[in-house]
Amino acid sequence: MKKILVSIMMGLSVISFSQDINVLLKEAQNFEKTLRDEPALEKYKQVLAVSPTNVAALLKSTELTIALGSRQKEKNSRRPFYEAAKVYANRAYELNSNNADVNYVMSIISGKMTEIETDNKKVIEYVKDSRMYADKALSINPRHAKATYALGKWNFKIVQLSWVKKMAVKAFFGGMADATIEDAIKYMEKARTLDQYYVVNYLDLAKAYKYDNKPSKAIDVLEKMIKLPNRTSDDASFKAEGKKLLDELL
Repeated sequence: MKKILVSIMMGLSVISFSQDINVLLKEAQNFEKTLRDEPALEKYKQVLAVSPTNVAALLKSTELTIALGSRQKEKNSRRPFYEAAKVYANRAYELNSNNADVNYVMSIISGKMTEIETDNKKVIEYVKDSRMYADKALSINPRHAKATYALGKWNFKIVQLSWVKKMAVKAFFGGMADATIEDAIKYMEKARTLDQYYVVNYLDLAKAYKYDNKPSKAIDVLEKMIKLPNRTSDDASFKAEGKKLLDELL
């Protein structure tokens, strides 16, 4: 009888534990819907405090920490956010390396680390990793909108590098796929078909069209972008930047 009671109590504890996590996740999601990133992140951290292997919470913690870091104007201010995000992403990758979302966040944080890394060799490694993880995410889920955008963004960033930096990347990683403005546009256009409300993709796609001397296409993309709803805390600022670019092109 005593063993049965212990078993029942343990079962109830597991149910309660699961319910507590679900409540915290729901609260975090509600904060995200109202574009309140900091309290949302705190809720995800609470989930991780009791369930360190919760991949969903790790992914969200990575994305929100990156978002908060990206809003910091100074490089040194961004560093602690990106380093924390990298810890979350690496933990998620250790737990499930064959998940498209996990590989997507690994790609994004690799790209962000190039902003704060001072060692040129490590910068180039992050550049390679950003491409590698985006490719892997798409090999797992070819219709992953954000990973498709990440690959387009990667191409656009490499295209804009100076000749010297491009040669350094090629010298360090011989055989790495070449980047082209055509591929940048191709992937970002595909991302637009996969997620028509992904605001930052519109902004970078317009910039790519401008870079490629196609102002009419950039204008068309921007006019559509500024009419989109805000789904993240950064969308308003992306749209404001897009409106400024649109005014310059008209």
